[in-house]
Amino acid sequence: MTTERAGHVPFPIVLLGAGGSTRMGGADKLLELVDGLPLLRRQADMALSVAGAGVFVALTPAPHPRHDALVGCDAVRVEVPDASEGMNASLRRAFAALPADAPAAMLLLGDQPDIRARDLVRLATAVNAGGDTRIWRAATETGAPGHPIVFHAELFEEIMQLKGDEGAKSLVKSNAHRVELIQIPGDRARRDLDTPEAWAAWRAENPDR
Repeated sequence: MTTERAGHVPFPIVLLGAGGSTRMGGADKLLELVDGLPLLRRQADMALSVAGAGVFVALTPAPHPRHDALVGCDAVRVEVPDASEGMNASLRRAFAALPADAPAAMLLLGDQPDIRARDLVRLATAVNAGGDTRIWRAATETGAPGHPIVFHAELFEEIMQLKGDEGAKSLVKSNAHRVELIQIPGDRARRDLDTPEAWAAWRAENPDR
């Protein structure tokens, strides 16, 4: 994989890797090979290539093949024993593990192989912690909101109180007046691969990856 050091992300990156791949028919979407690596490792390495304040990966407890995929990786592993609850269990555990002085944190999904390091940098560059905005969200070329998302530290306590499997949707909705959309090329802000059909279509479009 080509490392892109076009700039740095000056706050922690949280990578979600504890989901159950329930729509994959028994396969693990985060262990699918992309750029010669398990997708989870590819995402972690990409984040590390521009991370200035660490990468924190939410994971189901070891032993698990996803841990094996991260052997030799410098990312911090955050185990999520209650991962079966849904995404918010991962958010609570991961954000609780962040440094106390982190001014913000970026949330990166594990199943978006089209996201590039330069997209993370573009999003981070837009962050102005001194303004009124508290959420900076990647969007498609046409303005449809997606991921990654950066949350101001002011919202961390609320994130650590979230329940269920809705992710931070309720938090984003209640702070809609403080959200800034940052466009990145194509539709990659919204393209996640969580079914065999989605993977087949993506591989047909990306035979070299």
